[in-house]
Amino acid sequence: MELIDKAFKRINRQSFVPDHLKDLAIIDGPLPIGYGQTISQPTTVRMMLSWLDIQPGNKILDVGSGSGWSSALLAYLTGPTGQVLAVERIPYLMKLGKANCRKIGISNVEFFKAGKELGLIKYAPYDRILVSAAADKLSESLITQLKIGGKMVIPVRHDILEITKTKSNEYKNISHPGFVFVPLI
Repeated sequence: MELIDKAFKRINRQSFVPDHLKDLAIIDGPLPIGYGQTISQPTTVRMMLSWLDIQPGNKILDVGSGSGWSSALLAYLTGPTGQVLAVERIPYLMKLGKANCRKIGISNVEFFKAGKELGLIKYAPYDRILVSAAADKLSESLITQLKIGGKMVIPVRHDILEITKTKSNEYKNISHPGFVFVPLI
């Protein structure tokens, strides 16, 4: 948790919210970033990052990167030898996330416009996958994009699932109930 605390100090949430909401960036709640999307509640993001157990040098897929805050946090946590591939369906938010990361000096993140397939199969497999919007069901496609031993944290309905891939077609699942996210689109 110490490294996550450092990441939260270094990657100021205020840099990732719309100008008219900058004063509200310190509250522990989600904030709108446009197009019906939100920047997640800091406490929830902290828990998700903890469950993800990011290691230096990890190759990480960030699904639903929004304004880029989660991507920047992931980039900080995986360090200069790591790589974050951020995927976003809404072109404006993808450009915003890229600009926000560049503005604060984060260079180990690449942003991609999401396609029809969930994730980014072209660059798989990944050590870690973070999904920041709620799916209706667990995505088998994303599980196939994980390395064996890799972890994924994904909201499914009102639970956050912590998935660890144990074999090519097997995984362990820990469920953390009681969360609300915008839908994965």
